[in-house]
Amino acid sequence: MAPQLNSADERHLKRAIELSQRSLDKGGTPFGAVVVVQGQVAGEGTSSVVELRDPTAHAEVMALREAGSKLGRHLMEDGVMYASSEPCPMCLVACYWARLPRLVYGATSTDVAISGFEDVQFYRELAEASERRTLITSVQSEALRGQATEVLGAWVNQLPEPVEAKL
Repeated sequence: MAPQLNSADERHLKRAIELSQRSLDKGGTPFGAVVVVQGQVAGEGTSSVVELRDPTAHAEVMALREAGSKLGRHLMEDGVMYASSEPCPMCLVACYWARLPRLVYGATSTDVAISGFEDVQFYRELAEASERRTLITSVQSEALRGQATEVLGAWVNQLPEPVEAKL
């Protein structure tokens, strides 16, 4: 069972929903998000995909970009994401990348799917083995793979501490 929302949670979620309405009123898609860090709004975003011609300009990503710029950091272990709707797979993973410990949302992925958005389809697709997905992926030759892993190895060698493999 999900934890109950407190008054601050409700206030920030309402703001995310207001932002989704603002996006819709301006001709965009109905998504809004707010990142709160240490009780303060650090970033807000609306879906800007169409206006920016950027498929990654979802409300959650835009809010994270603003928060990162304002805070001068990309990790937000002390933050909360409030989203008008359950995030799509890309936005959910962006929350993980930002190390956000908590996510609060309004409409569910099912609600979003009923409204014609493809989030549920993408979640299903990602659960498939890569060879069964509709996006065709190709792994290049071992020589090119070797070159690519050399660059990764050079990065690892520059780090001050050993890397823990995340397999």
